[in-house]
Amino acid sequence: MNTVSPPASTLFTPPGYWLLTGRLGTRSVSLLIPQRATLVNAVLLLLILVAATASLSLGELPLSPSEVWQAIRGEGPALQQLVVQQLRLQRVLAGVATGAAFALSGCLMQTLSRNRLATPGIIGIDNAATAFAVASVLGTGLALTPPAMSLVGAATATALAFGLSGDSGRRGYRFIIAGVAIGAVAGALTQFMLSRVAIDDANAAFPWTVGSLNARNSEATLLLGLALLPCLLLALRWASALKLVQVSDAVSLGLGVNLKQVRRNGLMLSVLLTGLAVAVAGPVGLVALIGPELARTLCKHRGVPLLAATLCGALIMLLADLVGRLMLSPLEIPVGIVTAVVGSPYLLWMLLNPSFRSQP
Repeated sequence: MNTVSPPASTLFTPPGYWLLTGRLGTRSVSLLIPQRATLVNAVLLLLILVAATASLSLGELPLSPSEVWQAIRGEGPALQQLVVQQLRLQRVLAGVATGAAFALSGCLMQTLSRNRLATPGIIGIDNAATAFAVASVLGTGLALTPPAMSLVGAATATALAFGLSGDSGRRGYRFIIAGVAIGAVAGALTQFMLSRVAIDDANAAFPWTVGSLNARNSEATLLLGLALLPCLLLALRWASALKLVQVSDAVSLGLGVNLKQVRRNGLMLSVLLTGLAVAVAGPVGLVALIGPELARTLCKHRGVPLLAATLCGALIMLLADLVGRLMLSPLEIPVGIVTAVVGSPYLLWMLLNPSFRSQP
């Protein structure tokens, strides 16, 4: 007897998802899209656009949004084009790229270590990358040397943190304690190097010690931008495996997850993103903590909100830089100081809240 199957949407669509169906050649394909995460990402993209427009418009020379877009297209007065294209636009691009990179790196690190406090800044990767970048600036002064040296410093700190903590430290606080110690040593080395050079050389290296988007190297920003999109796409491709990494090793292995490969790939992305972001903006590590946590709150799930975390990081960096530019204008507060003032109380609250000591 022939039976009529119910529509696919009533059978296979869980609550809170959209089901897209179609055909790929001779095969039927379907895709589940989470409704809340999709809406959150759309709103975050809109907010990033608004924040970028505000950053391009506000300052010592206030401009209307229409004047901003005219200047971007190369129209309007020469002074407006200079301010927008050469000063503010480069700053906005650096803020979006570094904020996204820090937050994505933090989300990956938290997932791999199964600890929501394990971010590149907390476990010393930022400080180590900064120390190597400062050593590069003081030693050579080459424009593209700080990105390369930042990567070396980030990789060194990661290897030391995992090596000192051991397998037992990936889940608990031993990993964080090892990272804090590495960060403290790297920070001390940075200060020692700055204290041993001429004042002009120290001023040239100072932006890498506090975190700033002022007069960033456009080549380093371009390098970060070229690396960010492939890293995000790879992370999204590994999203299912990363979600399974959050459970115990025995369960992950039983479900067919190659833990060594997932951890190696995730760490490589995290180190690459952190090193390049530090080379552009210096250590603004608390974005890596706040971005993923805000994404989890907005998306309301215990998975790995990679895209939402990336967008949250970009938005946080843009807003922090805008506040730093306008709060005490014409004086400027570096973006690293703004994020530290906002993020430090949040970090203390997380440390005192027992619910945040569990898995991400």
